[in-house]
Amino acid sequence: MTGPSRRPSADDLLILLAVGRTGRYTTAADELGLNHTTISRRIAALELAVGGRVLARVSGGWELTELGREALAAAEAVEAAVRSLSTEAGGKRALEGVVRVSATDGFSAYIAAPAAAAVQREHPNVAVEIVAATRRASQQRSGLDVEVVVGEPTVHRAKALRLGDYCLGLYGSRDYLADHGSPANVADLQRFPLVYFIDSMLQVDDLDLAPSFAPAMRESVTSTNVFVHVEATRASAGLGLLPCFMADRHPDLVRVLATEVSIRLTYWLVTREETLRRPEVSAVVEAIGARMADQRTVLLGAH
Repeated sequence: MTGPSRRPSADDLLILLAVGRTGRYTTAADELGLNHTTISRRIAALELAVGGRVLARVSGGWELTELGREALAAAEAVEAAVRSLSTEAGGKRALEGVVRVSATDGFSAYIAAPAAAAVQREHPNVAVEIVAATRRASQQRSGLDVEVVVGEPTVHRAKALRLGDYCLGLYGSRDYLADHGSPANVADLQRFPLVYFIDSMLQVDDLDLAPSFAPAMRESVTSTNVFVHVEATRASAGLGLLPCFMADRHPDLVRVLATEVSIRLTYWLVTREETLRRPEVSAVVEAIGARMADQRTVLLGAH
């Protein structure tokens, strides 16, 4: 492309902001109440104005180019100026928009959901969408503002924040242990079936734990969803390797070999720098951090 031919439109900059944050034309179009064709046309007009490409096609969506990130900074200034005109009762700055969070099942239910509710109570115009998934951090965060993963991620053009630790332990239902007895030691685990993730579908290396302490345990009920692990363990399917903060909520579950089998893992939060600068995203991230701090003892399985 040749050099800039005219001044960039503030409206076009705000469209770039939406696409840059979501990584998708269709999602940005839905947010802005426009159609896909209009989004494409306005981005083309912006690129003509600034004299270069602002977006590059990647797997699953779009990423900002270097020029696009420069334009995004200007777009954020426009957004901040517009938002400064909006205040809530008492003169406090009003927050609004949709924040999309991806996190593991247990984290989604017991950390992300209460944190989102806290933000929503304070800022009713902020909507939080929570996608429950147990996976590695994606390199292209199209359509997501925040990801929470297990284990330190390797990411590019993003920021990884350590949220805190949680603990896994072995549990059995009271009825199951009454019928089969409790394991005397780690070697004794070979006579018990294990309730855990489906090994062939497990995407997170840090969760590939069973061989480390009980290689002889046979699989019982397995699932990609940790709530299934909890309920299968409660239903006497075997011993479940469960997050303590989920299992300890159920008085019918008893932890066994607590000293020998205590696995500490870490939650990490991943987001783009430009996404974190959005006030509504920052509010959600702060609320998640506060919830993690409040639940620290529960997460570690200490009563």
